[in-house]
Amino acid sequence: MTELVFRDKPYARSCPATVVAVDERGIRLDRTVFYPTGGGQPGDTGLLRLVDGSTVAIADTVKGSGFDEVVHVPAPAAALPAAGTPVTAEIDWERRQRLMRMHTCLHLLCAVVPGAMTGGQVGDGRGRLDFDVPGASLDKEAIAAALNKLIAEGHAVAPRWIDDAELAARPDLVRTMSVKPPTGTGRVRLLEIAGVDLQPCGGTHVRNTAEIGQVEIGKIENKGRQNRRINLVFASG
Repeated sequence: MTELVFRDKPYARSCPATVVAVDERGIRLDRTVFYPTGGGQPGDTGLLRLVDGSTVAIADTVKGSGFDEVVHVPAPAAALPAAGTPVTAEIDWERRQRLMRMHTCLHLLCAVVPGAMTGGQVGDGRGRLDFDVPGASLDKEAIAAALNKLIAEGHAVAPRWIDDAELAARPDLVRTMSVKPPTGTGRVRLLEIAGVDLQPCGGTHVRNTAEIGQVEIGKIENKGRQNRRINLVFASG
């Protein structure tokens, strides 16, 4: 079990840690700022800095087999530190910040577009969501205008927790048809955009929608009878 520093401190760029295990999958630490792939958000990249100044490049971060276990995947041919080695875990902050901005923006898109979400992906500078809606109901310019209005209004963004029973009593909180939030631990993490959106999410997000910056709607694709994919990018300039 890894202490997930990113869960409560998504703006933390580094943290001291100790290597607890190394195997063919990668490196496990006792605590980490690295977010593992999940919920449509890619895993963090970065490095582990050793006391002697040498570094181990981390090419990806994934979930392990145990609860709250995080595996740091080293770059090919990287020299691996032994268990017990103290390190400083440092993420690629510029990349993470772009992912946080886009992830929060996709939550806003959920609030703008009515209908159940069937899938999605957070990308570096771009993202997409799929919705179970008729194509005629989607107006590209109207969606862009509504999104940028919510962004500019500067809504506060923060996580909060509810217990499993409350989530079961409020099925409307779950917007996605493809992935159900994890239950069984007694509580579920929600992401709340004040006055705009509330739904289960374990990802990392910005503190305020104004941090997202202006976005543009790319192509709206037909991915099935009523499955429409809306592509987003950060506005250039």
